[in-house]
Amino acid sequence: MTLSTTLRPSGAPDQPQTGTSALRRPRRHARGFWIVAALFAVTMAFAGAPAPLYVLYQEREGFGSLAVTLVFAAYTVGVAAALFLAGHLSDRFGRLRLILPAVLLNVLAGLVFISSTELGALLVARVVSGLGIGLLTATATAHLTELHAAGRTAAGKPASRHAETISTAANLGGIGAGPLVAGVLADVAPAPLHTPYVVFLFLLVLGLLLVAFVPETVDTVDEPWRYRPQRVAVPAAARGPYVGALVAAFVSFAMFGLFTSLAPSFLAHDLHVTSHGVAGVVSFTVFGAAAVAQIVTGRRGVRTQHVLGVTFLTAGLVLIVSAMIASVFPVLVVGGVVTGAGAGTLFKAGVGTVVSVTAGGSRAEALAGLFLSAYAGMSLPVVLLAILLRVMSTGTAVLVFGTLMLVLLAAASFLLRSGSRDRT
Repeated sequence: MTLSTTLRPSGAPDQPQTGTSALRRPRRHARGFWIVAALFAVTMAFAGAPAPLYVLYQEREGFGSLAVTLVFAAYTVGVAAALFLAGHLSDRFGRLRLILPAVLLNVLAGLVFISSTELGALLVARVVSGLGIGLLTATATAHLTELHAAGRTAAGKPASRHAETISTAANLGGIGAGPLVAGVLADVAPAPLHTPYVVFLFLLVLGLLLVAFVPETVDTVDEPWRYRPQRVAVPAAARGPYVGALVAAFVSFAMFGLFTSLAPSFLAHDLHVTSHGVAGVVSFTVFGAAAVAQIVTGRRGVRTQHVLGVTFLTAGLVLIVSAMIASVFPVLVVGGVVTGAGAGTLFKAGVGTVVSVTAGGSRAEALAGLFLSAYAGMSLPVVLLAILLRVMSTGTAVLVFGTLMLVLLAAASFLLRSGSRDRT
């Protein structure tokens, strides 16, 4: 028999409390909130760190852009597998019991990166890192939401969307910071294929030590339970907007995947921009724009975020396709910034949509479905583009890729608008 878990913020007591213990509860949850947010960001940064280093791997080992794409896809396969098999388990066993092994898997991936630069080792490291990220994303997002809610409830404050803003900013901001840090270190530090990983390993281990100060937010129950893979259950009335959020996440992360896999090679080979730091800056501007857009639009309604996200993402797609066809570096950077802002806003709206239509006991499961769609988008379209580049000209391949993304974006926009009208 499959039982759902009763999820209740551990800091929200059944009866009102007064005195020192009542004052400490909001502080514990606030402190735990920022520890989880920082660890989430650092882990995502580690996952994005290899992006500007792929050119170095190509030079050392002699493999081509398709191999780079497959290495990147190996990461998303690991993410998808973890989301499907275990992304929902924190609803049953607790957030911290999933966060700890998730970060440890990325520590293991870092050790594999340091041990070898061969293609096989890169594939293994990226799969292991992806497994950890798949465990972490939905769990950390749900944990941040609950820590924030529990802390504000205990302090007698009303609910806010602060947790949504911080969680999505930690996710995308972290991925953007990783290539920036790794690219700069690759240019200025010795052992460019080792030093970035050593730095991130130190930060990951430090974060693991600080997790001891984070309160749990799931009260596990000692009842019979049978394992099952990921299953997404949302109310029937919410299925339209939920599917729209999945498609929007797919398109948004497809653009992130482009700038963390093929874009550095495109810069080096087609635009002759050989600085790893510059490649890292380009990736960072995309994710940085996404994080800033999420903060700026954080107080706006989900429907407004949908409209803004679709508008900016459409404009950014047009700019990126034009820049890659004409090989114009400034237009590519501007297009990346506009696309990042649109994708970040649209993805945040997707997280807000999922959180609003799901109950606490199934929230991590529904969020896992969202991230599963997002990371499928991060790999499948980029792999398709890499294959197209081998059989047709760059202009034609990029045009096909951009057209496909625009069609999917239009479908997502239609579903999200329909959901908004239904709820009105």
